[in-house]
Order: sequence, then structure tokens, then C-alpha cells
Amino acid sequence: MDECIERDTLGEVRVPAQALYGAQTKRAVVNFPVSGLRPWRAFIWSLGAIKLAAAEVNRDLGLLEPGKASAIAQAAREVMDGRWDAEFVVDPFQAGAGTSHHMNANEVIANRATLILGGALGEYRVHPNDDLNLGQSTNDVIPTAIRLGCLWRMEDMLGVVDELTAELRHKAEAFDPIVKSGRTHLQDAVPVRLGQEFGAYAHVVAHDRARLARAAEGLRRLGIGGTAVGTGLNAHPEFHPRMVQRLREITGLDLSTSSDLFESMQSMADAADFSAAMRILALTLTRIANDLRLMASGPASGLDEIRFAPLQPGSSIMPGKVNPVMAEMLNQAMYQIMGLDLAVALASQAGQFELNVMMPVIAHDLFEMMQLMIGAIGAFTVRGVKSLQANPERAAQWLERNAIIATALNPLIGYAAAAELVKTAQAALNDVRRMTEGGLQSDAHAPHA
Repeated sequence: MDECIERDTLGEVRVPAQALYGAQTKRAVVNFPVSGLRPWRAFIWSLGAIKLAAAEVNRDLGLLEPGKASAIAQAAREVMDGRWDAEFVVDPFQAGAGTSHHMNANEVIANRATLILGGALGEYRVHPNDDLNLGQSTNDVIPTAIRLGCLWRMEDMLGVVDELTAELRHKAEAFDPIVKSGRTHLQDAVPVRLGQEFGAYAHVVAHDRARLARAAEGLRRLGIGGTAVGTGLNAHPEFHPRMVQRLREITGLDLSTSSDLFESMQSMADAADFSAAMRILALTLTRIANDLRLMASGPASGLDEIRFAPLQPGSSIMPGKVNPVMAEMLNQAMYQIMGLDLAVALASQAGQFELNVMMPVIAHDLFEMMQLMIGAIGAFTVRGVKSLQANPERAAQWLERNAIIATALNPLIGYAAAAELVKTAQAALNDVRRMTEGGLQSDAHAPHA
């Protein structure tokens, strides 16, 4: 691979000759060969949006030459559009606070802007620090990028939650005529309608959706312009409000200024709150998936009250076996989200004094959680819930054996008398089962004519 030599404040660094990134990015690549992972698209998009807004605001404030600002703006828009994703190469598990992520963006945009101005790679007619970072710091850019990236994906995430809610409601209507045995403690309980169960699923998912939207409101407060630790050092006094306004225009998001720039640097509470809202939805979806797997169990030796579409063979050795693969997929994705939420929680409390240096892992995990939500819920809705069919005959069979329906007699004969009826009914049912099993065994050993 052809290389060229770049220089930073620590000395010379060899960088791939055609790379848009520069010396500080290359140092991070060498220092952190940890996971092989790259930044999520939402993070790259957010950094591009911030750099675009900063170039235009600094130009309007008379701090940045219009030609440079125009070149930066064009390069930043290309980053937002995904043109240079391959140039964002720093592992998420890196030095604290996200300086390596930040300089990766600064160098890519600076080099691309230099090319736009007719220069050569590494010439830096637009400087990564002096121009790209004007009025900014990693301290305020990275938490702002986290907030913007999460908000950017909100429409997609809420959209798939709404689609799942709608499909659960549709199933609730379709299944409403089917009466089945209720179950508590995995034991027989009073009858319910299958539609009532699915209606409850739809309602709880809708409530969790509202919780997500509420938690996202905290992300709308931006601390960009706080620079080092929230002091606003080296930023124009109007930089903060103008940045928020320009980011509103660029992103189309409803954003607001921070009431305390120091708090915006110190605290990751809003990120942790948003993560927790996703965890609660993950808990809900895990419970629903588990219920559906139980109701679909069998078919011969399980409940068999509902059936998923047969999407793929379920065993490499047992012919004809079909498994509830979409519910199993959903479970695994939600378990991963719960684990990521714990990482976000631990990282959020790990900040000291004026800065939380664990922001890179917070950013990566939040964006992964959102991607898992969007992908898993979307697939589960289309390939899982929509395919569900009820088995009313099997539901009726279980209901016929459920003596707990005697609960309805409590107001007439009292709890104790109703309990005796249940015991008598269950004993009679057990006698019938023994007689049936005995007959089957006798038939099996009888000589053939």
C-alpha cells in the first residue's frame, strides 16, 4: 500500500496515500486494534451535520473565510450523505471522550475540503484544528453528536414500533371471538379471549412507545458551543445559539439550547434515560415473544393455540420440525439491547468532574440498540406477527378441561364450595385420562386378528 508522511504535534506518521484521514486518525487505528468495529452511520452523519453548521456559523460571524467555509460545507454534506463512510476507521473502543472519533471527522472533512479548493491530500489548505474545530471541542461535539444521531433515527424506530402495535391490534380484532383458557403462574386460570391477550400486548407496546418519545425529549437540548468543559472558551458568544438554530435548519430536528453548558459536558443522564426507555421496550418484547412461543408450542405435545408460518426447517436431524424462529430472533436481539443498556448505565456514571470520558462506548451502544430495535421489530412484525394463525379447536379443547371456570360460581355458592367442585372435576378428569390411557395400552398389546 502506498503511503505518505504526515506530521502532527507528536511527529511523523505514515498514512495511506489515498486516505482522506490523517495522522491523528492513523495513530488511533494503530493504538486501538480492539474490535474491528466502525462508527455507526448515525454517528458519522451527526459529525458531518455539526461541522457543516459550524462552518456556516463561523463564516457568518466573520471568523472563517467564505471560500474555506464553502469547501467545508460541501465536504460535510458529502459526509452526511454517506459518501466517505469508509474513511471513518477508528474503533469505538478508544481513548476517552471521543477525541479520536472527532479528529477522524476533522481530518476527513479538511482533506476533502482541500481537494475541493484544488489542493492535495495532506496539504491542508483547510486545517483540521484551526478551521474544522473553530469554536468547538471534543467536550461539546461528541455529546452533541450522540444526541443528534439518536434523534435522527427516532422516526425509523418509532415507525417500526407503530407498525408492530398496529399488527397486534389487527390480530386482537381477528382473534377476539376465540375463547381460551387463561393462565397465571403457568397454571389454569379463568377464561379469556385470545383477542384480549393480543389487545393487551398492543397497549403495552404503545405505552412503551410513548416512553421512548418522552425520553427522546431530553436529547433535544444541545451543549454545542460549550467547548472545553462548558466554559465556551475560544467560541464566539453567539456561537452556541446560532449553532442550535443552524442545526435545526440542517437536520429538520426540533432542537433547543442548553440552559447550562457545564451540565451538558458533565452529565450523560439524558443518554442513560433514553437507553433505559429502550431497555423497557426490550423487556416488554421479550415477554411477548415468550408468551407467543409458549402458545405456539407443540404442536402434538404443547399448547398449539397459535401457529407461526413455517419459514425454515427447524432441525438438521429431525425431519419436519419447524421452530418459532422470529420470536427466537426477537428474544436474542432484546437480550443484546438489555446488555448494551447496562454498559450505557455503567459508562454514564463513570464520568468525573467536568467530563464523561466514556462517551465513545455510550455513542456506539446507543446506536447499536436503535439499529437492533429497528431491524428486529421490523422483521418480527412482518415475518412473525403477520403470519400468526389461531387454532381455535385446540384452544377449545384446553378450555373444556379447565375446571377453574367454577370461579364464576363464587357469588352464588361461595369460594369453599366452588373449590370443592373444582377438586371433584379435576379428579373426574384424571379418572378419564387414566381410563383412556389404559385403553390405548390394551389396544396396543392386543393380538391382531
